[in-house]
Amino acid sequence: MIGANYLGQSQCEFRVWAPLCRDVAIKLLGLSERVVPLVAEPGGYWSALVDGVPADTLYQIVLDGDIVRPDPASRYQPKGVHGPSQVVDFRAYHWSDSAWAGHSLVDYIIYELHVGTFTPAGTFEAVIPRLPLLKQLGITVIELMPVAQFPGERNWGYDGVYPFAVQDSYGGPEGLKRLVDACHQHGLAVVIDVVYNHFGPEGNYTADFGLYLTRRYNTPWGTAINFDDAYSDGVRKFILENACMWLQDYHIDALRLDAVHAIYDFGATHILAELQTVITPLAEARGYPCYLMAESDLNDVRVITPIAQGGYGMDAQWSDDFHHSLHTLLTGEADGYYKILAVLTSLSKRWKVALSTIALLTVR
Repeated sequence: MIGANYLGQSQCEFRVWAPLCRDVAIKLLGLSERVVPLVAEPGGYWSALVDGVPADTLYQIVLDGDIVRPDPASRYQPKGVHGPSQVVDFRAYHWSDSAWAGHSLVDYIIYELHVGTFTPAGTFEAVIPRLPLLKQLGITVIELMPVAQFPGERNWGYDGVYPFAVQDSYGGPEGLKRLVDACHQHGLAVVIDVVYNHFGPEGNYTADFGLYLTRRYNTPWGTAINFDDAYSDGVRKFILENACMWLQDYHIDALRLDAVHAIYDFGATHILAELQTVITPLAEARGYPCYLMAESDLNDVRVITPIAQGGYGMDAQWSDDFHHSLHTLLTGEADGYYKILAVLTSLSKRWKVALSTIALLTVR
């Protein structure tokens, strides 16, 4: 597993994907600051098993001797996107959801929740006292808008730059675990929004490590993540391990995949299909499901067609058509997502007038 994997007894394994670098080292911060070189492995990986690294140790990655960066697979950025990464001991939290069996997808009644604005405090912890109120509404699932580390303290979350790190201003890894645990105690499942189509601009140091991005494609939000260009094997593994982390370390019930129409992959196996192949056995092993929900503007049935029939095997397809149509009708906005819909809405109004006239003439 990439990143800093704490093994207990002040021992940590570090693994970094940096295929274009000549040498890679870990700089451990604190009272006894030291630099530990990593050993090259096949596939562009660098790793080392390091003693004397307590949980919560701050560290940085040193590339080619003089480039100092946070870990792209950091589990926690307590000082923001430009600060050092922190070692996290995921075994220290004692879960209380052993009886949780999850919900069937047909029973999902979802409340989309933005942690930063849901309460005045804007934290995971502050959400917990309000869970009974959500349940009274008839909600069975809360969907957390992206919580991967982004710049600043408040953000929609879709410009995150550290997919493995939970936002520090929301409460970090510990806060998210407590919220998910509490949700399961209240009979609520938890969906996490994940963004696998681009990285945000501020704090994005991935280019110093390897070809995480490809200029072969562009998204409306920046250069596309590299799923089928040179060195894409390492990027695909990065995303697959991220998806697995949400199940294993945070007991998440479903992933909502943002804008999959902006995930460009023309390789032999689409990354969405590979995600489903990896997620399914993990969910079966833990005893309750993890669903993959793809947001797509294409209304392409291939997204939810089973893998055996040539599809991507997603459990559900998140369609924004109703929202976009209603938004265009009420506001008149005709840019971006709403451009084509504005034309259709205009045509539908004309058709309605024409059909009403025909009906009136018919009656007469």
